[in-house]
Amino acid sequence: MIAILSTLLIVIALFALDLDVVQFSRNKPGIEKQEAMDKPQLPDFEMLKNGVQGASPEKGDIDIKVIGQLKSGQITTLPWEQDADFLQAKEELGAEVLMAGYRTVLVDPLPGEEYNVHLAATMLSGRVIAPGQIFSQNRELGPYDESKGFREGPTYIGSQLVTTIGGGVCKISSTLYNVAVLSNLEIIQRYNHSMPVPYVPYGQDATVSYGSRDFQFKNNTSFPILVWAEAIGNTLYIAFYGKEQPPKVEWYHEIMDIQEASTIYKTNPNLAPGIERILIQGMDGATVKSRITITWPDGRVETKDMGTSYYRPMPSIVERNQ
Repeated sequence: MIAILSTLLIVIALFALDLDVVQFSRNKPGIEKQEAMDKPQLPDFEMLKNGVQGASPEKGDIDIKVIGQLKSGQITTLPWEQDADFLQAKEELGAEVLMAGYRTVLVDPLPGEEYNVHLAATMLSGRVIAPGQIFSQNRELGPYDESKGFREGPTYIGSQLVTTIGGGVCKISSTLYNVAVLSNLEIIQRYNHSMPVPYVPYGQDATVSYGSRDFQFKNNTSFPILVWAEAIGNTLYIAFYGKEQPPKVEWYHEIMDIQEASTIYKTNPNLAPGIERILIQGMDGATVKSRITITWPDGRVETKDMGTSYYRPMPSIVERNQ
């Protein structure tokens, strides 16, 4: 009873003073230990289908999937359901209802990229968003620098893929975006990547850059929301918990323009003649107009415009001995 009262007081204080998001403590394995965990083996790029290899929304590749592997998308079964810290946080807050959960599968992640996703997920998990409060990823998790333990990872800058400290945290913002939309929360600020990404569908990504681009959403419900997150190998899970289930939310995307991805060849004399090796798998550029439908229990259906995303094509980079 004391724990419940103290939690309610915290929530009331947050609502009244608009302080930073609070967070339940969580006894999780250290990041170093997580990074050392056995990593599920992904297939070679040649085995990737549709949404990754030669990806194009025109070919029905708006949805990303990998043969024989988990698929990015909405889920209702989460890996922490028997975790003691999660069960305690959910009980103390009274957040017994799963509002929405989303799984993002990282395609062939670099070591620093996967590490940064694990670190950011640990920082995010257990946070509580009070009614009326706006969650800002940059405020809550940034800056994405060495002082917070982030490492170098891949980042889009214009039409180039480079490495920067904190690269990879867009997997967090993109997954949060999908969970927030499925929870029927108000999106305050969202930017798409300059090029398409291989881990969520076209039109459903969200990029962040500390000091310039943020992802923000508002808890427009009457109850506090518990955020839980965990990265296991190359898979990121994020879910929101509250007191009521949201209405059914479904995505729809209109493709208005396709720009075919080019191929850049590089010579590698160490390869056997006639052998090609894909370093970066290209994805077609596109203009994608997105909307969602919101179906309420009484049968009412609303349509909400989610904006237009503009993507430059991401060229394939292929090595060959020629």
